[in-house]
Amino acid sequence: MKHISSLQNKVIKDILKLQEKSRERRKQGLFVIEGKREINLAIKGSYEITSLLFVADKVSDDFISQFENADVIEVTNDVYQKIAYRESTEGVMALAKTKNLDLQNLVFNNSSPLILVAEAIEKPGNIGAMLRTADAANIDAVILADSKTDIYNPNVIRSSVGCLFTNQIATGSSEEIITFLKKQDIHIYSATLQNSNAYIDEDYSSASALVVGTEATGLTDIWRDQATQNINIPMEGVIDSMNVSVAAAILLFEAKRQRNK
Repeated sequence: MKHISSLQNKVIKDILKLQEKSRERRKQGLFVIEGKREINLAIKGSYEITSLLFVADKVSDDFISQFENADVIEVTNDVYQKIAYRESTEGVMALAKTKNLDLQNLVFNNSSPLILVAEAIEKPGNIGAMLRTADAANIDAVILADSKTDIYNPNVIRSSVGCLFTNQIATGSSEEIITFLKKQDIHIYSATLQNSNAYIDEDYSSASALVVGTEATGLTDIWRDQATQNINIPMEGVIDSMNVSVAAAILLFEAKRQRNK
């Protein structure tokens, strides 16, 4: 077992880079996970843990013992506080290998999958919130189209409370995703104000992809033009939009309601 007490240690400097820069995460093929719950969920989600860093008096031997194939490193509390992104993560973090999130790696265990597609979402908190909703609804996949945020951003992991690891996730361009969905005979329901029906009037019992975009600009033309049906959530107040993660939740749970009849 290694011991690190210096902030100048190369391992510590590399972790800080992974926390701060998506370019570094892509380069190294690694990202940081903080907290026992999140680490355990990552393991269940088949993520490979390469290193475990911990503060000795905050983590049990039983927890550490399950990482015999990883590089286990004890760090001082000062070092941990320097590299931790969150204020309270139980004195333990791990480095894990990123996954290949290609569309072709998606596996559907039923003939009528329910999928959430989110286009060009920039705020990590919104992505995290949608991943939590996707987990709660137990849908088949979340697909990020033309994503503006690295899925392994620490804020995505934090705001998803580990649901990054409980969902099947893929990324791709809007064109690639539309081609993939149509090849799989999955109906596309694009949430947009233009040429749309109220979401409650559509039938999502067959294979369906519910597509949401940013609050500022909505979905791009390709999603509106290629949709099986455009849908909207009727607004009864002054503004004409709502938070994208809230909209996603409304649509997903309507689809679940229909399927659970």
